[in-house]
Amino acid sequence: MSISLDMPVTPKAVLDKSSIRRVVISSWIGNTIEYYDFLLYGLASALVFSKVFFPNVSPLAAMLASFATFGVGFIARPLGGVFFGHMGDTLGRKITLLITLGGMGVATFLIGCLPSYNSIGIWAPILLVVLRFIQGFLVGGEWGGAMLMVVESAPANRRGLLGSIPQTGGFSGQLLATGVFALVTQLPEDQLLSWGWRIPFMLSVVLVLVGMYMRRRLDETPVFQEVQKQHKTKPNKVEKEESPVVTVVRDQWRSILLIMVLRFAESVPFFMTTVFAVSYATTQLGVDKQTMLNVVMATCVLAFPMHALFGALSDKVGRRPVYIFGALCAAAMAFPFFWLLESGSFVLMVLGYILLINIAHNSINAVQPSFFTELFGPKVRYSGASIGAQLGAIVAGGFTPFIAKGLSAIDHNDWTLVACYVVIAALVAAYAAWRAPETSKRDMTKDTL
Repeated sequence: MSISLDMPVTPKAVLDKSSIRRVVISSWIGNTIEYYDFLLYGLASALVFSKVFFPNVSPLAAMLASFATFGVGFIARPLGGVFFGHMGDTLGRKITLLITLGGMGVATFLIGCLPSYNSIGIWAPILLVVLRFIQGFLVGGEWGGAMLMVVESAPANRRGLLGSIPQTGGFSGQLLATGVFALVTQLPEDQLLSWGWRIPFMLSVVLVLVGMYMRRRLDETPVFQEVQKQHKTKPNKVEKEESPVVTVVRDQWRSILLIMVLRFAESVPFFMTTVFAVSYATTQLGVDKQTMLNVVMATCVLAFPMHALFGALSDKVGRRPVYIFGALCAAAMAFPFFWLLESGSFVLMVLGYILLINIAHNSINAVQPSFFTELFGPKVRYSGASIGAQLGAIVAGGFTPFIAKGLSAIDHNDWTLVACYVVIAALVAAYAAWRAPETSKRDMTKDTL
């Protein structure tokens, strides 16, 4: 698939082809590193944290506690969205993304340094929760900024395609995290639980240094530069300007609420398959840990062409049709996914992940950067997209493993209620997408659609 960069972003803001490519690549690399750090925790919570940090309770309680710490990061994400959204709309996209990336690397490295419960007692899980909260706070400012860097720089007829490429950072981060974790799980269990699990977290420092180098070379987006130029040409005002966060919450709360609901069809299937299903398959179905990690890795590889396909399609037919298609597919594939998972066959399990993730989830995920950012004007875009996406991350994603584990326990370790939860979440999001405005033709420099 060829990528044309000939159409200008706006009449007043033009980037050359090489600059746009640099923005896309650096945003993808930065997003990969951020999600490597964030999703690595999900794998660790499913496979080792219950034994390292919660060893003195029942296996069910330990797993629930481990998944609850996973969800804590999502509670912090809207706070990060508010804080860094304001920073990004006032000080700039670039400086904000440098701060979120650097801070994320430090928090992740420190998780790898934490003593176990057997070493320092209750302080071990407490420190784990604190660092997870910091991770979530920083990720809350990452997604919106990384997507804006691309969408605000892209040609108008390629925002869907180019915006979908950095969005695959979640999958390349998952692929990288899963690959590293697959290596350390080859260790004997005593070594894995004592020091092996720490290696993937400490490697984050190397990745962050690469990402920081890439981001330092970027310029601000043409749209933000235009906003700053207009701001400087206005007469000085005596009254203090209103915060972008206050403005977007007051004037565009419906768009924020819309994003929150739309995220159900994307986040619930994703975290159900990459966190809960990994734990369920290994503990209840007897599937080997390495086999499940290989299944997840195969899905991640297929995500790259699927995102490009659906992103390009959204440039042709619009954001809404693609989103509705993905949400309805997620609802339809929930039960087949678990039927295939129960087979224990590597090929059939991969097929289940392809149906629910590579077709259903990827079509939704590819459209989100362009769809969500196009809902807002340039002066409040970082704040609006970040707040909506991160609030949605709490209600739709953060506690999905915890909820799924609880539903399974209620149903005698069966998965039927979990599948029903996915179906309901997807159908609610499909209805929201049907009621949403079409944004693909928006002028990104204007305050209104």
